Amino acid sequence: MSGFSPEWLALREAADRAARAPSVLESARHAFSGVPRCNVWDLGAGTGASLRAFAELLPQEQHWTLVDYDSANLAAAGPALERWADTSAQREEALELGKDGRRLTVRMQTADLSQLPAGTVPWDRDTPNLITASALLDLTSAAWIQAFAEACAASGTAVLATLSFDGWLGFSPEHEDDAAVREAFSIHQQGDKGFGPALGPNATAALAAGLESRGYRVMTAESPWRLGRRDGALLLALIEGIAEAVAETDRLPASSLAAWRDQRLATLESLIVGHEDLFGYRPA
Repeated sequence: MSGFSPEWLALREAADRAARAPSVLESARHAFSGVPRCNVWDLGAGTGASLRAFAELLPQEQHWTLVDYDSANLAAAGPALERWADTSAQREEALELGKDGRRLTVRMQTADLSQLPAGTVPWDRDTPNLITASALLDLTSAAWIQAFAEACAASGTAVLATLSFDGWLGFSPEHEDDAAVREAFSIHQQGDKGFGPALGPNATAALAAGLESRGYRVMTAESPWRLGRRDGALLLALIEGIAEAVAETDRLPASSLAAWRDQRLATLESLIVGHEDLFGYRPA
């Protein structure tokens, strides 16, 4: 909601981890069981939260490439991963980590993700077994999703894409302008986020269809944030961010939006933000 700064990513990491769908994660764990090593590319990696969340699902030896447009996020990823790991060492351009008996080699790469399926990042030289992405799909376009599905299918790469916004915002207690805010926010989510017109709430379904048409087995499940007063800083940041996004659509009078925002900041008890998770793989 405040961009994808290290500060915003840190604020949401605990909520992300609590929300991810156990059934989807278990499917990923099962697909990689009995495999000695895996090569993972994490798109929109931020400060490495997906690595911290998914490492326990994967084999003993893991090689990660963290890909992000923002070099500040990748600069923050190294120290964050070192704090998380049991052991760490910098070797040439790679960070070597030990965590719960697993060995992880981590490299960082800055890239324009909007150009990724077209080959900006050389997958052909370092083919991943798994591509992960969190809170990314809903920003992308139909064309990007199809190109991404084709790129994955070309190498048989599995995909674990979590926390894609599904369009639902559930406020409690209710306010008379909630429906209008929700509609305007959904419209904003489908604007151009750098990839062309964003699919927003339709992104997970589009990727599932794209992968299934190429022979993948796909599992999806809901993964909502369920936030309350205990999540005070995140809750406040979300209300501010939703109001800013809605203001850009001009769908509500400024006075009505301001009143909604002020009332929400003062009285909101809980907020459900709908997400979907997806795991897809092509059977051998």
